[in-house]
Amino acid sequence: MKKILVIGSNSFSGSDFIDLLLEKKEYKVVGISRSPEKSVLFLPYLLRKSPYFTFQQIDLNRNFDQLKKVIDEFQPEYIVNFAAQSEVAPSWENPHQWFQTNAVAITQLADLLKNLSYLKRYVHISSPEVYGTCVGNIKEDAPLNPSTPYAASKAAGDLSLFTFVKNFSFPLVMIRATNVYGAHQQLFKIIPRSAIYLKLGKTIELHGGGVAVKSYIHIRDVSQGELFAMEHGRVGEIYHFSPNHGTAVRDVVATICKKMGKDFTKVTREVPERLGQDKAYTIDSTKARKEFGWTPRISFDAGIEQTVFWVEKYFDEIQNTPLNYVHKE
Repeated sequence: MKKILVIGSNSFSGSDFIDLLLEKKEYKVVGISRSPEKSVLFLPYLLRKSPYFTFQQIDLNRNFDQLKKVIDEFQPEYIVNFAAQSEVAPSWENPHQWFQTNAVAITQLADLLKNLSYLKRYVHISSPEVYGTCVGNIKEDAPLNPSTPYAASKAAGDLSLFTFVKNFSFPLVMIRATNVYGAHQQLFKIIPRSAIYLKLGKTIELHGGGVAVKSYIHIRDVSQGELFAMEHGRVGEIYHFSPNHGTAVRDVVATICKKMGKDFTKVTREVPERLGQDKAYTIDSTKARKEFGWTPRISFDAGIEQTVFWVEKYFDEIQNTPLNYVHKE
């Protein structure tokens, strides 16, 4: 069985990627995250009770020697790294912490991995936020133009990784996917939060009127693309995963309201836009579509329906879980 180390296994994207790997029963997987494993509310792979998965609680910033030991003993053929300080708005409050995780720790990791003969690919999960406002045909070679500390820290980490590619033939494959969503997502994200607020009878706030255009794509479509990139991606290349078109945030909320039988005009209100919010967020995924034959397969309507079903199924647990972002250093 192919051996894969997934860093950031507790994250929404990391946990779904692990679930996909375990579904195929072709991989032996070690998951690493700085916090203890969450419940099945957030970790779908737990339902599989797979003998091919083990978890280690390791903080990339604080337990680097422990991480090195796991890598030395496991000798993974592939490492897929989802670990990041990933929230945009809170990055203004403690920007140095975002740079520590997203740039400094990533550089330390690359330095450790650069000479490992058994490592076939290191797949790094970046973000289209590094491009700033994305309008039109934004391809993988677009200039970086970050507008928040989060985006700047991701851009710094990305640039650092490519220096290892240029000088040590480091087997980097980089992923930039747009707005992932689906069941098991963090509760403060717009899609699950909207469904939760509707069940609680709370008003949904639309920042800037909800006119910002996002490119919502189901998490399983992105996980499948990441698996293609892990096994077939060209070293030193960036791959985009995105839907066929963008959707305004207000239209996303309106779709959820329709699914749940609520009047959009009565359950929403407009509030000022967030600092540094990009007005559009659309990127071109032609490269991945041509090289991997990848394409989004889960429609937005089906994805929203699945997410609403998940909220309703786990609503008792959700009500006892914080709905806001909780920052961890």
